[in-house]
Amino acid sequence: MSDDKKYILAIDQGTTSSRAILFDHSGQIVSTGQLEHEQIFPRAGWVEHDPKEIWYNTREAIGQALSRANINRHQIAAVGITNQRETAVVWDKTTGEPVYNAIVWQDTRTQKICDRLAGDEGDEKYKERVGLPLATYFSGPKITWILENVDGAKEKAEKGDLLFGNTDSWLVWNLTGGVNGGVHVTDVTNASRTMLMNIDTLDWNADIAADMGIPLSMLPEIKSSSEVYGHGAKESLLIDTPIAGILGDQQAATFGQACFEVGQAKNTYGTGNFMLINTGEELVRSENGLLTTVCYKIGDNKPIYALEGSIAVTGSLVQWVRDNLGLIKDAPEIEKLAEKVEDNGGAYVVPAFSGLFAPHWDASARGAIVGLTRYITKNHIARAVLEATAFQSREVLDAMNADSGVELTELKVDGGMVKNELLMQFQADMIGVPVVRPKVIETTALGAAYAAGIAVGFWDGEQDVIDNWDEDKRWEPSMDEETRERYLRLWKKAVERTRGWMDEDVDALYG
Repeated sequence: MSDDKKYILAIDQGTTSSRAILFDHSGQIVSTGQLEHEQIFPRAGWVEHDPKEIWYNTREAIGQALSRANINRHQIAAVGITNQRETAVVWDKTTGEPVYNAIVWQDTRTQKICDRLAGDEGDEKYKERVGLPLATYFSGPKITWILENVDGAKEKAEKGDLLFGNTDSWLVWNLTGGVNGGVHVTDVTNASRTMLMNIDTLDWNADIAADMGIPLSMLPEIKSSSEVYGHGAKESLLIDTPIAGILGDQQAATFGQACFEVGQAKNTYGTGNFMLINTGEELVRSENGLLTTVCYKIGDNKPIYALEGSIAVTGSLVQWVRDNLGLIKDAPEIEKLAEKVEDNGGAYVVPAFSGLFAPHWDASARGAIVGLTRYITKNHIARAVLEATAFQSREVLDAMNADSGVELTELKVDGGMVKNELLMQFQADMIGVPVVRPKVIETTALGAAYAAGIAVGFWDGEQDVIDNWDEDKRWEPSMDEETRERYLRLWKKAVERTRGWMDEDVDALYG
């Protein structure tokens, strides 16, 4: 690598914002650019983003990161992309225009399509082949919805004019030229979240695509997570720069946390929470409500697999308290409120806004606040909001221990919420093992940067990632076992109160 190529640029296209982060060889952040995009809620349970806004914001964020570091594209060795997974974009390859807004991973409109696909075989119909249950979470049924509900989309798709991708594919296509020769690819981690990829052979399953009414011509070419896919076009500010890494956001965080050994796990605290445990080259099929997913694949190496527990609502619950209830003005304020009380006062918040994800997979559940009395103040609610994240993570960890047969000895954590010290201590108390935060908590972007840098020789493989990883803080559990178990029993009781809420009356009144 020549001396002038000093940096790797990571594009982190997330659920609430698009960011560009410049990293140096030691894995330290040099500069960032960031723009939030609109969250569009056309109906109850529907969540959309504007793909064009995401593309424009990404370009703007790249410009911010470069100008703030006072560098240009000539000093960038490669670009890595990490993205919100399962958020489906369908666009016309002849015009570059999306045929509909991106349908976001949290969106629940495809429940009837999932029920129809399940038929008599139930929601595990495809699990053996794809590692996932039939659920509104994944991209495949979202494509089906667009083809069935957008005028002319089915005909265009059958003609071969429409392309599909998660937001990684949409960005790569635009970065590499769009209608002027844009590359239509995805990586194995993103493909493993569509419900359309065979988890063992890493190729598209024609039978499942046919069941969903999706022409194979729409689907991107599946590549490894670390190779040169194409080069920046003139529209991208990154002309001739190799686009060389793609990892879905949670796999990217696992990579950035250097979880390369079997049994190493991380938990990301973002819009939702996502815990992954590395299972190595072995494909472990979950018996306890977890997903089997591809963790990463470096070039021609064998794929590395993971078990994942996905929780839909954690950081977005704090956002909801801020934006919908107006209890706080900004996210950090919730910790100040929560610190004013010793405990939750008996109040529990179960944020099943999109149903319950892992380990329950109950689409009929909806959110609830239980245990309310006149004693409860907004401080107790704030504490219960934070504790909900720790309780949900404990449920996933129990499932992980059962599936993997490995008892975790510590949990590496990352994401925006790990700045919250009260939450991190309560998390350690709830899982009974230390919680460890790294010095660079932007591990999602960092993982994508590493994947791209490894592809072009900027870094020397996984060992460089391990050498760069550095511990910042550790929380030791301090709660006795009996108190912990009482908390967990009450949490489980609260979860039961949320189940089976959706029915014809809800549909008729609010659907």
